Amino acid sequence: MTSRKQTARIAGVLYLVMGLAGAFSIEGIPRMFVVRGDAAATAVNITSSPLLYRFGVVCDLVNQAGFILLALVLYDLLKDVNRRHAMLMVALVLVQVAMTSAIMITQIAPLVLLSGASYLSVFEKQQLDAFVLGILNVRGRALIALGVYMGLWLLPFGALVYRSGFIPRVIGVLLQVAGCAYVVSTLTFFLLPDYFRVSSLLMVVAAAAGEVSIVGWLLIKGAREDAA
Repeated sequence: MTSRKQTARIAGVLYLVMGLAGAFSIEGIPRMFVVRGDAAATAVNITSSPLLYRFGVVCDLVNQAGFILLALVLYDLLKDVNRRHAMLMVALVLVQVAMTSAIMITQIAPLVLLSGASYLSVFEKQQLDAFVLGILNVRGRALIALGVYMGLWLLPFGALVYRSGFIPRVIGVLLQVAGCAYVVSTLTFFLLPDYFRVSSLLMVVAAAAGEVSIVGWLLIKGAREDAA
């Protein structure tokens, strides 16, 4: 039988792997391949490093699979604290994974459009390049929209951590603050875009404080066995 401390550490490892894979896919791909306003340069970046671009797709898959496993392990760890909150947490994770899987189409599409397949010859190169940049721009905005669910799952998770008794309450508070920051940042992007840079910065700080704290605690400390 797996102890609570072992379960917590498994969750920490999954959270870390998922986070690193997601960071590369969500942040790394745009930084390395997308040149703002320059479709031709973006296309060249992808065609000159196809293996690295495909690695980003694989990281996306690892992120999603890891997230499902993480949710199940966290459910096992926290279900005795409040089963309804634990179920809500898992449900929100599954919705997020489903949405991310759909967004993956926009990451895979450039590989098809730039493949040089004969049926694409009806389009000019400049048109295909423009399609690629447009699709990647859609991906970026879709991932920002996904931020609502990135935040919502942290709210029941944070509440469970706060009430658990075997993880410091302050981490639960930080997780809930991070969850609210994700939601506010997403809404700001669509409703008050002039203020998105500020809200995004605050979101990054809040997310780092909450999620790095829980990952560190789960990996290093695990969970107290003697807690109620």
